[in-house]
Amino acid sequence: MLSADIAILNANIITLNSKQPKAEALAIKNGKIVAVGSNKEIRGYVGGETRVIDVKGKTVVPGFVDCHVHMTSFGQHLQMLDLRNVSSIEEMKRKIREYAEKNPEKSWILGGRWDHERFSEKRYPTRWDLDEAVLDKPVFLIRVCGHIGVANTKALMLAAVRKDTAVKGGKVDVDEASGEPNGILRENALELVWRMVPKPSITELENACVQACQRAVENGLTGVHWIVDSPEELRLLQKLHRKGRLPLRVYLGIPVKLLDEIVKVGLTTGFGNDMLKLGFVKVFADGSLGARTAALKKPYSDKPETRGMLLLSQRKLNRLVLKAHKAGWQLAVHAIGDKAIESALKAFSKAFKECCRENVRHRVEHCSVLNPKTVRKMRRLNIIASIQPHFVFSDFWVVERVGAERARWVYPFKTLLKEGVMAASGSDCPVEPISPLLGIWAATTRKDFGEENLTVEEALRTYTVNAAYASFEEDEKGTIEVGKFADVTVLSDDLLSISPEKIREVKVEMTVVGGKIVYKK
Repeated sequence: MLSADIAILNANIITLNSKQPKAEALAIKNGKIVAVGSNKEIRGYVGGETRVIDVKGKTVVPGFVDCHVHMTSFGQHLQMLDLRNVSSIEEMKRKIREYAEKNPEKSWILGGRWDHERFSEKRYPTRWDLDEAVLDKPVFLIRVCGHIGVANTKALMLAAVRKDTAVKGGKVDVDEASGEPNGILRENALELVWRMVPKPSITELENACVQACQRAVENGLTGVHWIVDSPEELRLLQKLHRKGRLPLRVYLGIPVKLLDEIVKVGLTTGFGNDMLKLGFVKVFADGSLGARTAALKKPYSDKPETRGMLLLSQRKLNRLVLKAHKAGWQLAVHAIGDKAIESALKAFSKAFKECCRENVRHRVEHCSVLNPKTVRKMRRLNIIASIQPHFVFSDFWVVERVGAERARWVYPFKTLLKEGVMAASGSDCPVEPISPLLGIWAATTRKDFGEENLTVEEALRTYTVNAAYASFEEDEKGTIEVGKFADVTVLSDDLLSISPEKIREVKVEMTVVGGKIVYKK
């Protein structure tokens, strides 16, 4: 009998393979699973060189995959000012001052993840608030959604932002009394300041990527759909892979601004290898609910003068989608509002009519504000819903934004699955925590619309089986069965037997990628 490289024994294995749902042990050889069964059966694969791992009754599941994550940004945020739990503008100012004093070498104060909905003042911070904290250095802090930022006077001056500055697909807010920019920048207007921020060195980017990868495997992830922002990131990931420093599998999301270049050289979805491959082209159709820039069909309930904004005209979105579709690319369109989602589906439908391709699997990222008709259209077009379950707790203000009637159809996870839409989960980290366990907890315990709760197994599948489908890899991963990659996550508790409320307390004991232990508690 074949001698295994690794044998995992005394486990509670949740295989997610319907032909063999449960097992006690598994054997790994050359990075793949060669046997799944009882302890007795797997001991037959133990030879002199086999590493035997007794997990003492711990639970083993298919390796988690995060289907929407900004890894480099996550790594950078770990080194920036974090304002996620700040509850007032006064506290925000104090933290800015403290950070500036502790980091005198930094020429810019960057960071964010603030949420004005949590502030006692119930308003956006302004340039003048930031000036009270730090006046002599530029300060630029991004809201938790990533679609709004606030800059101090120094940063606005460097970026030459004035009251008459106009930005296509964005907005520079002005003070009602003075008519001067108040520091709040929306959507594409963020780029006015970003382009003035000194670019991080290659070493700094590399450190950010490595740190993010380490956090990812600590949270049980064996793969990520890594959304990149620049050619430098692509080169860096290839370098890390060559050096053997990528501890998990990477499926790349390429920004649409690089579409012309990648089409010109003939690259397509799937190019690469088992550890690093090209995935989808990412297109933004709208903004976020939190920033009220998600494009809605009807006005915002708490700000009737706006319906958000489409970042691309229907004609331009159609053109971009068709170009990528014809060139053999999977598309991932960021669309949160119902108007933006309909715009994305129109573009997909038009592309399918003009260029027939099989097994395309285009995606809508976030697909937050839905309705029954739109869900059915997603199913007809075989569009994947790339969802972020933790949003249901972070977006605690959703009823205020869209009203109770529309809120019923915000993040309708159960309906998506019932209607036959493939839903794959991610975090959108650094917007949300990178932990898949927190995502599973959120998907199964939401209190707003209980009928949209997923079962624990359904939620688990969105991070495993469905995630594999979203990257065309269902024959290689997603379940624990013979012939698939030995990508598994060992957990402290059995997700299927404990209360869903306790899932967020579960610990990752071990993460295995291709038969290699990349994290052990």
